[in-house]
Amino acid sequence: MTSAETAVLDDPVGESLRGHHAGLARQLGRAATYLPGVATFSAVPPDADAADWADLARLLGPGGFADMFTCSVTPPSDWEPVFVLEGRQMICPGDRLNQAGTDGVAELGAADVPEMLDLVARTRPGPFWPRTHELGTYLGIRVGGHLVAMAGERLRPPGWSEISAVCTAPEARGQGHAARLVSALVARVLARDGRPFLHVAETNAAAIALYERLGFESRTHVTFRGFRTP
Repeated sequence: MTSAETAVLDDPVGESLRGHHAGLARQLGRAATYLPGVATFSAVPPDADAADWADLARLLGPGGFADMFTCSVTPPSDWEPVFVLEGRQMICPGDRLNQAGTDGVAELGAADVPEMLDLVARTRPGPFWPRTHELGTYLGIRVGGHLVAMAGERLRPPGWSEISAVCTAPEARGQGHAARLVSALVARVLARDGRPFLHVAETNAAAIALYERLGFESRTHVTFRGFRTP
C-alpha cells in the first residue's frame, strides 16, 4: 500500500467531516466539528492560525469540548487541556485478513441505542453518544436477548472506514465476540471496495494482539488530545 493511498489517514477527522460525513458536520471557515450527539471530534488545518481556532470556538460554544484526535497543532493557551492519550493507528490490507466466524452477528440501529449506550458505559471503549451510530454500520451480538458485544464504523476518510467502539461485556469476554464483530465489519468494508483501519490505545496490549491476529498492522503512532474552549 502506497503512502499516497494512506495520506488521508493523517487527518481522518478533517477528511471525514469534509467528505463522507459532511451531512453530520458543522463548519465555519476552515474549522469543523460534528453535530451535537454524534461525536466531539473536531478539526482545523495543519497550518491553523488564531482565526481558525476562534472559528472552532464559535462552533463549540463557551466551555465546549474538542477531541482533536490526531491533530498536529495545539490550540491557544486559554483552551483548557482535558486529556492526552498515546495510541497507534492500524490498517488491514485486504489480502491479510484472517477471517473469524460471524455467527450471531446482527446489525444494530436507532432502536438499539439505549442498549448500546449501556454497554459502552460498562466497558468504556471510547467516545460514544446517542447519535454516534449514524456514522456508519454497527453490529452486535446478543446472548439471552441481551446485547453483550458490539463494534461499528466511525470515521470515513475517502476510501477508508474506521472500526471503532469494539467492546464486550465483562461477563461475556473470552468467547471470541470481538473477533467475530471486527471480522464482519472488515468483510463489509472490503466488499464495497473500502479499506479498514482503526485506532487503539498504546496500553491496550490485548486489543493490539487481537487486531494483529486478524491481519491488522501498525501504521503510525498517534496522540489523542482533548481541550475545552474558553
